[in-house]
Amino acid sequence: MSMAIDGLNSYVDPSRVSAATGTNLSGRLNGVDGSATADELKEVCREFESYFMEQVYKEMFKTIGSDENTESSLSSLVDYFKDDVIQKVATQTTEQSGGPLAQQLYEQMKRNYGITEES
Repeated sequence: MSMAIDGLNSYVDPSRVSAATGTNLSGRLNGVDGSATADELKEVCREFESYFMEQVYKEMFKTIGSDENTESSLSSLVDYFKDDVIQKVATQTTEQSGGPLAQQLYEQMKRNYGITEES
């Protein structure tokens, strides 16, 4: 099974901004081609896995009921900080687990684009 960059890009929200680099993740996925270095490809794959984990965590939080007695201004403040915490936890999860999804994506894309490891 082959996965092109376009296949990955369809899962990425175009408005997603990477906190680490300040660049658009979707644009970075589109910019990967045969001229990309192995390190650039690894970084894009790690960012994608982090984004994927963030979406998984957000969906998990949706299964938790909300407190209907909470004021709307307090609720929006909690939502703001919750999104930031989820993003940080997703990044830490990816870094600590070694990024198994990122590694699989990296190996696949490296083969598809003929990118070699630099010595």
